[in-house]
Amino acid sequence: MKKTLTVSIALLAAIVMLAACTPQTGQKQVTTPVSTFTGGDDMKKFSSRQEILDFLKENSGAGSAASYGGIGRSGGIMMETAMAAPPMAKSADAAASSGAGAAGYSRTNVQVEGVDEADFVKNDGKYIYAISGNKLVIVDAFPAEDAGIVSETKIDGYSQQLFVNGDHLVAFVNRGEEVPSIAKYDIIPRPAYQQRVHALLYDISDRSDPKLLKDYNLAGNFLSARMIGDYVYFIAQDGVRYYTTMVDVPVVKEASSIAVQPDIFYFPQPEDNYNFNTVMSFNIKDESEEPQAKSFMMGWASTVYVSEDAIYIAYQKNYPYRYYEQYNEERFYDVIVPLLPSDARDSINGIKGDGSLNADEKWDRISSVLEDMYNAMDEGSKEDFVERMQKAIREYEVRKDEERRKTVIHKIAIDDGDLEYVAKGEVKGYLLNQFSLDEHEGRLRVATTFDSWAADDYVQYNSVYVLDGQMGLAGSLERIAPDERIYSTRFIGDRLYMVTFKRVDPFFVIDLSGTDPRILGELKLPGFSDYLHPYDGDHIIGVGKETAENEWGGVSTKGIKIALFDVSDVSNPKNQAVYSIGEAGTDSEALNDHKAFLFDKEKSLLVLPVREIRGEAKYDPRYGYYRQNVWQGAYVLGLTPEDGFTLKGKVTHSEGDEQQWGWYGSPSAVRRALYMDDILYTVSGKYIKANGLEDMEEVATVKLPYEGEQPYPYPVPMASEGVMAK
Repeated sequence: MKKTLTVSIALLAAIVMLAACTPQTGQKQVTTPVSTFTGGDDMKKFSSRQEILDFLKENSGAGSAASYGGIGRSGGIMMETAMAAPPMAKSADAAASSGAGAAGYSRTNVQVEGVDEADFVKNDGKYIYAISGNKLVIVDAFPAEDAGIVSETKIDGYSQQLFVNGDHLVAFVNRGEEVPSIAKYDIIPRPAYQQRVHALLYDISDRSDPKLLKDYNLAGNFLSARMIGDYVYFIAQDGVRYYTTMVDVPVVKEASSIAVQPDIFYFPQPEDNYNFNTVMSFNIKDESEEPQAKSFMMGWASTVYVSEDAIYIAYQKNYPYRYYEQYNEERFYDVIVPLLPSDARDSINGIKGDGSLNADEKWDRISSVLEDMYNAMDEGSKEDFVERMQKAIREYEVRKDEERRKTVIHKIAIDDGDLEYVAKGEVKGYLLNQFSLDEHEGRLRVATTFDSWAADDYVQYNSVYVLDGQMGLAGSLERIAPDERIYSTRFIGDRLYMVTFKRVDPFFVIDLSGTDPRILGELKLPGFSDYLHPYDGDHIIGVGKETAENEWGGVSTKGIKIALFDVSDVSNPKNQAVYSIGEAGTDSEALNDHKAFLFDKEKSLLVLPVREIRGEAKYDPRYGYYRQNVWQGAYVLGLTPEDGFTLKGKVTHSEGDEQQWGWYGSPSAVRRALYMDDILYTVSGKYIKANGLEDMEEVATVKLPYEGEQPYPYPVPMASEGVMAK
């Protein structure tokens, strides 16, 4: 006779989840304990393609970038988001080979002094080198009065970023190419579409006629690049593509000839998504020196940090789908069964251990035990049982999430082009960007945010970890600012400056001088900082958004806020000065890309590209919606601790209707700023403008060979207010 069962939603959800994840094969179930998915820490090297293929067949999870029996996906371009260190003024020595240059000039804003980062604009105190569309443009920019383009070099593909070192230049380009290949034991070359990244090395001793020296290329997309001294290091990332009998492996080519066949390394830890992350190095000034490369089959890397001695590649750990099938079963026996009355518990454990039953038969009997148990309870007992079960499941899932929701960080030592894998480490939580990592005196410091949805209960907090030279845990400070996440971090010497946010902006000063980090001081104020930048030993600049309470009781973002924090008393940090720009919707590329931020303490100069929303939204009958006035350009500010922020002037590249109704992605939007002596240069897709730093008067305008069109036939409507949280 069929039993009548009234089951609470919470209990029913737990039981149904277990039943749904139990294989319905009719055979005896063979499971792998969850603990086996932890794998090992030792790196291994594949000895053959067949070994790679066997590993992939055994370990690839559902949804992997690898594909069995067909071509896998090639991932989109992964761009770093970051924050950075001051651009140091440089003498004109580097520009000597190209004629008389400025006595001092700015460089790309980088995270680590001495480790240059690729960007789409560079300068050497005499020339400005820029990627404009599919062209490399070299502008003779100093003196500004005579500025003009000296050469335009077409580059096929999607140009990314570049480096300049004396009379040599490297441009990184992504290209979609049709590559013929012969499968194993096949006889006919068959075409296949493939994304490839090219590192194009040019001789620019004659700026009017750059000459291509080398074309290093390999399958994948450009991920990141650094230059230390004369050595360029870059990382290409490619999804693993394998077939029934073969697997594509990374090969570095010089033009069409093989330059390097890198060794391929892997780790026993299974991943849901395997990718080849290939690290290559070459001498930018000596093309006769052989390049080096090593490839690592790991997860989908999203963060790269580089010190003068090591490359750190980081990504979120992702388990194969079958892990979660086994996890649900283990959760049932580890959490739910121990909470059951003793008779029900003993019956279920007896059924579990009965080797004569298959998985379906076991579950049929277990579900009958659960029905009998639950129907025998009175209402009060049911509520008490469900409450205890929910609490136990929540605690268990948070604990398990802390074990598995980790960031994996690989360390690769570098020295004059040499590459040597060191070790990997793991920390709880996820990274915000490259500035979540910092190497100091042989130790790696890491700032993370951890979050978890456990039994409908959201848990969030932040932590700081210290790893030793072999990536072992040396110290930690966990559960900082519960229910908030990190918005920006900046490691400087033995301190970490960190901003978290939910309704207010806690600005933390954290001591890292010992083994275990500790909080020295905290400041709470409205708004948040997306980017932190050192001013001097006692002051930090923060750039982010202002916030205010809204009519729904939540918090809404407003315009840009630039703040100067006084940290001379680490136990009592203060907000010394504030400068605000625009209404809600105002934004700056510098909030997402540190290379767009220009600061020089000696010149009392801070330049920020801005898309400023002005005034109230007004109805436009031509388009049938409300519009707001938009100004795009660069804010040029002065900054001293004594006087705070002062507006020196503004520069815009927009004209006509666009100056009033600028749109996102406009080719006239200022994206970078640099200086040579007393001239400020601002760069957009269309122009390079030169203005005097003293009076902000325009000195010259260089029109770039931009060929794009407005991406929208009409202006995009702007929201009058952005809601952050309720």
